[in-house]
Amino acid sequence: MSETIPAEEGTGPAKTAARRVPLSRGLSTKLLLLTIVFVLLAEVLIFLPWIASYRLSWLKERLSTAAAVSIVLIEGESPSLSRAAQNDVLMSIGAKAIAVRDGGVSRLLVVAEMPPQVDEHIDLASIGMVKGMTGALDTLFFGGDRMLRVFGPVGESDKEFELIMPDFRLRNAMLVYSRNVAFVSLLISLFTAMLVYAAIDLIMIGPIRAMTRSMLSFSEAPDDPGRIIHPADRADEIGVAERELSQMQERLQKMLSEQKHLADLGLAVSKINHDMRNILASAQLMSDRLRQVKDPTVQSFAPKLLRALDRAVSYSEGVLAYGRTQEPAPSRRRVRLRQLVEDVHGLLDIDESIEFLNSVEPAFEVDADSDQLFRVLTNLCRNSVQAMAADSESALVRRLAVSGERLGSVSRIVVTDTGPGLPPKARENLFAAFRGSARSGGTGLGLAIAHELIRAHGGTVELVESIGGRTTFAVTIPDQPVRLDQARNGLRRPA
Repeated sequence: MSETIPAEEGTGPAKTAARRVPLSRGLSTKLLLLTIVFVLLAEVLIFLPWIASYRLSWLKERLSTAAAVSIVLIEGESPSLSRAAQNDVLMSIGAKAIAVRDGGVSRLLVVAEMPPQVDEHIDLASIGMVKGMTGALDTLFFGGDRMLRVFGPVGESDKEFELIMPDFRLRNAMLVYSRNVAFVSLLISLFTAMLVYAAIDLIMIGPIRAMTRSMLSFSEAPDDPGRIIHPADRADEIGVAERELSQMQERLQKMLSEQKHLADLGLAVSKINHDMRNILASAQLMSDRLRQVKDPTVQSFAPKLLRALDRAVSYSEGVLAYGRTQEPAPSRRRVRLRQLVEDVHGLLDIDESIEFLNSVEPAFEVDADSDQLFRVLTNLCRNSVQAMAADSESALVRRLAVSGERLGSVSRIVVTDTGPGLPPKARENLFAAFRGSARSGGTGLGLAIAHELIRAHGGTVELVESIGGRTTFAVTIPDQPVRLDQARNGLRRPA
């Protein structure tokens, strides 16, 4: 039996072996061993008062026996026992001598031999819990060759009885008792550990193991819907984790599907674009000859055509690099926004039914990459034109307006149209490729590209308003921060 863990890099048998954990290192074994250790620790804590109580009971039992013998000797007809009888009495309780104290007078009743010294005095009437445990541990680990004097009252008698005895019998009895307790504790630990393990394995380890297998299975074929985990109907943390894992796998699968779609699309576009670039290069060469035509109309359209072809060639080269690198960093310069908007207007090919208003002041400047900002405005304006062109009613107002304003060091470009507005699905996935399209058959790449380009400038693209008859997008671009050394150099230049 083994458990699985996420694999490291690699393939083949080595990768498969890395995904499996031997039973000796699995969570189940660790849980079982920890439960046994914890139960044994609890048994050790319980053992201390147990062994202290056993030692005290053992001593009280011997003192009670000695008291019974003492009462017989004191109240009997014969004032003394024979030597053999005394030895039998002392041998039965393992003592050297028995004495009784009555009215402050101590009387030695039975004696086999008096020891030269007493190593420990134990008053059974004054032994507390802590003193009893320390005394029991001391006898258990260091006893066996000591002479004890045990004394105290027995029952309701007003006499105090004393017993002189070695402690080796007491220590041997405590060792036997400790062995029995240890054996029973081990059985209890194993039984408790098995019950706890079975319960936790059913409630926690089993579901966690199932989630681990699901993650490994999903990683092998993330495009297979059958690899997604089916969460159990549980209201605890495991149930929440299973549901979150299932939702995460669904989102990841959808994202991978979109990425695959995008990769396939990029491959197809790259193949088409390779031939398109050659066609555009030929068109660019032929357009150069238009400059030689003296017709004023041709001369007015030739520069616009050349700029459009130059941008088309540049875009074609960029598409070939798409998928290998991200968008290039913006090459920012001061750009006259009004002229850039006019270039966008000339590229849109708007018919007479749509009115285009360039409301940008002639002196308004933006600190941006002109080509990237041109792409952003083209995407926004093209979306507006396509939205308004879809309306078939001739009496509707179709107007596209572009304006600009400056708020301190921030430029704000506003694109407003009188179209039908964005549908709810498009607003929810506004800048997501393939999901933020406002029209049927669209890809939603225009806004996604615009968002990426403006974010590279440190700015934002936001939908300000979208209702029937008015849709407004705002592009915000902050100026580049001025470096201190450049500012100082500028101040040092002679006027």
